[in-house]
Amino acid sequence: MFNIEQIQKNNEQEYKNNKKNINFRLSGNNKYYYANQCRIFKEYLEKYGFNGFKHYSAQDIKDKGISFNEYSINLGYNQYCADIQRFNNKQELLGFVIGYNEALQGLRKNH
Repeated sequence: MFNIEQIQKNNEQEYKNNKKNINFRLSGNNKYYYANQCRIFKEYLEKYGFNGFKHYSAQDIKDKGISFNEYSINLGYNQYCADIQRFNNKQELLGFVIGYNEALQGLRKNH
C-alpha cells in the first residue's frame, strides 16, 4: 500500500525523468502535466518523425534526441541545434506540444 509520501516521491522522480530534455523552468501545479506532455511529444516524434519547415525522420529524432527550449524545439540537446519548430514564448511552445499530442491521440482513436 502506497502512502502519500511514496506517491509524491514517485511523482517527483517521474517529473525529473520527463524534464531531462526541457531547458526552461516549469513551476506550479501544472509542471507535472507539461513535463509529461513533452515526453509524449518526444515519443510521437521518435515513432513518426516530424514534417514541419523541414522533415526529420523518426531515426533522426532517435539518434539525436530533441530538446525543448524557451523559444524552440530542437533536434539535439540545446537551442543551438537544428530547429524543429520555433515559438514566441514557452507558453506557445507548450500549447503546440499539447495540441499536437491531442491531434495524434485523436487520429489513433479513429483508426
